[in-house]
Amino acid sequence: MAFSNFRPIFLGTALLVSACSFTEETLWPTLTGEDPAGKDQQAQPAAPAPAAQPAAQPALGTSDFRPDGVTPGSPTGTFVGKKVVELREELVRLQDAVGTHNTQLQNLRTRVVEDSQRYHGTTAAINARLQVGTTPGNPILVQQFNAAQADLDRLAGDITEMNNLATTVAGDSTMSSFLSESARAAFSISGAVDEDHRQLAILEDEVNRTVVLIDRLLKEVTDDVRRQTNYVATERANLNLLSAGIKSGEIFGADLTNRALAASGNRYGNVGALNTGSRRPLVVIRFDRANVPYQQALYNAVSKVLERRPDAVFDLVAVAPSAGGPARVALNSNKARRSAESVLRSLIEIGLPPTRVAVSARTSGQARTNEVHLYLR
Repeated sequence: MAFSNFRPIFLGTALLVSACSFTEETLWPTLTGEDPAGKDQQAQPAAPAPAAQPAAQPALGTSDFRPDGVTPGSPTGTFVGKKVVELREELVRLQDAVGTHNTQLQNLRTRVVEDSQRYHGTTAAINARLQVGTTPGNPILVQQFNAAQADLDRLAGDITEMNNLATTVAGDSTMSSFLSESARAAFSISGAVDEDHRQLAILEDEVNRTVVLIDRLLKEVTDDVRRQTNYVATERANLNLLSAGIKSGEIFGADLTNRALAASGNRYGNVGALNTGSRRPLVVIRFDRANVPYQQALYNAVSKVLERRPDAVFDLVAVAPSAGGPARVALNSNKARRSAESVLRSLIEIGLPPTRVAVSARTSGQARTNEVHLYLR
C-alpha cells in the first residue's frame, strides 16, 4: 500500500527457503526513506489487502433425541414382578431426563446459531469499512468491535452450557448402563412367573434402546462442543487481528495463527536466536522518525512466507549503530530493543505465535539509525 510519510524501497533478491524447495524472485519491503538504487521513486499505490474472512461456523448436529416411552405393565405380586415395577419407574424417570436434556440441546443450538450470525454480521461490517479505508481508531468501528466481542463472549457462554449439558448426559449414560445390567440380571432371579419374564423382556428392549439413544446424544453434544470450541478460539484470534486493523485504520487480511500452527503443531517451544550471518532480512524497519507505519508491509511479508512454509520460524533482531562512543551505543541499543519489542507485539497482534519468533540484538557499523530486521530461520 502507499504510505504517506515515507517511500518504501525493496531488496531485489532470490529467496531460497530450505526444506520447502522453492525459489522466489520477489521484492521484500525495506522500510526506509531512500531508494537503494539511488533513484527517487514515487511510492505506487498497492491493491488493498483482501478482507479477513471469518471462519465459517461449523455445522451443529441436527438429531432430535426423543425417547420412545415405556410400555406399562401389570403387577404380578412376585418378587421379580416388584423388581420389574421398580426398573420401569427408573426407566420412566431416565427418559424424562433425556427428553429435558434434548430440549436444552435444541434451545442451545438455536442460540449458538443466532449469536454466531449476529457476530459475523458485525465483523463483516467492520471489515467492509476497513476494506475501503478509514481513520485510525475510528470510534464507530471501536463500538462495533466491542459489540462483536460481546457476541463472541455470548457464543462462548453457550458452548460452556453445552459442555455442562454433556456432563449431565454422561450421568444419564451411567444410569442407563446400570438399568441395562439390572434388567439382564433380573432374569436369573428365582421365583418369577412367565408374565414377569415377558414384561422383563419388553423392559430390557426399551432400556437398550434408551442406552443407544443416550450414547448418540452424548456423542453429538460432545462433537458440537469440540467443533464450536475450536471455532471460538479461531475467531478470538481473528478479533485480535481486527483490533490491530482498527488501530491502524486499514485491513490486514486473514489471521496468521492457523496458518502458522498448521504444519508445526507448535512443536518449536521457545526458539533460540541463531546467528543471522550473511542472510538477507525479509524486512528492514528503520526507525528514523516517529510512528513509522510498518505494520502492513510486515504483515504482507510474513503472510507470504507462511503461505509457502507454514512451519516457518523467524529471527527478530534489534540493530543499533556502533558509532558515537559507549554511552551513545548503549542508548541506541536500548531504543532498538524497545523498537524490536514493538515489532514483536505487532507480529503477535496479526496472529503469529510468539514461540515462532526469537528476539536478539546487535550493533552494526553500517547502521545509521536504529533498525529492526526480520529474518527467516
